[in-house]
Amino acid sequence: MAIEETRIRLIPKPWGRTDLRPWNLHHDAAAMGELWFERTNAHAPNPALLLKLLFTSAPLSIQVHPDDLYARSIGLAHGKCEAWYVLAAAAGAQIAVGLKHRLTSTQLRASICDGSIAEHVQWRAVRAGETALVRPGTIHAIGAGLVLVEIQQRSDATFRLFDYGRRRELHVDAAVAAASADQSELKVRLHKLSAARTLLVASPHFVLERVAFSPGSIWKLNATRETWLFILTGHARAGPIDMHTGNALFIEADRMHIEVGPEGLEGLIAYAGSASAAELLCNLRGSGAQEAAQGADRVHFQARAMPLTRARAARAAA
Repeated sequence: MAIEETRIRLIPKPWGRTDLRPWNLHHDAAAMGELWFERTNAHAPNPALLLKLLFTSAPLSIQVHPDDLYARSIGLAHGKCEAWYVLAAAAGAQIAVGLKHRLTSTQLRASICDGSIAEHVQWRAVRAGETALVRPGTIHAIGAGLVLVEIQQRSDATFRLFDYGRRRELHVDAAVAAASADQSELKVRLHKLSAARTLLVASPHFVLERVAFSPGSIWKLNATRETWLFILTGHARAGPIDMHTGNALFIEADRMHIEVGPEGLEGLIAYAGSASAAELLCNLRGSGAQEAAQGADRVHFQARAMPLTRARAARAAA
């Protein structure tokens, strides 16, 4: 059982930034590219997932991650599936997920060796609030001018195909072996689970949701699985823990009450598993609390917020 405010590890990267505000107060001469959220207890077992922020002032390498099967064949515990949520995007900022067209293994190897792989990736512009799923085996890249939340399988299995002249090692053989024949981006379709919950991604390894809690509401979070909560905006308290923009919590096999401040709260919740957890949240007080208490969310799981007229009538009757 665990409820922990995470500690932060800053990871320097050649493509990072010196100013990470408002998500972190770090401001130094060294460019930081990643901010990892880690369990407070350094001796606790490693979680299955890794939550982090990425800050880009230049493009990252073009890379690919292996699936579980290939990772185990080369002695790794598992592969790497990841998803990105865009916190901020400069004008024209882009990501690449997949290739413009299919390449054979021979063509892919040649394009890595001569650098033309940079012309084959499928770039697209992104804006704040968008989500992308990067399946194992998909060649991908992140451009400059972005701040991303990333949730991933806990693995450092990354094979570089192109690195913009930074002179780091390219992993030609491993990249060709790990790359999937299906290189197209899987479009993320948002699904409203309840008035407060929107499903962003349901992968074989984790689920990612966006949550929006109304001002003054109180929620019970029931984390039967490994669960991460990242605060986008607003303020709340979970027992002695003060939650605000940029904070993250780790919860596992435990439950907690979230008391939302007067400005409301929006956040991301990621948890291990492949399907959304119907019992993850229960509204104890606030908009829609009466339906939650009657079990509408548990039974239907598509319950909508109570119309304003009904909410007023319910308050008057009470």
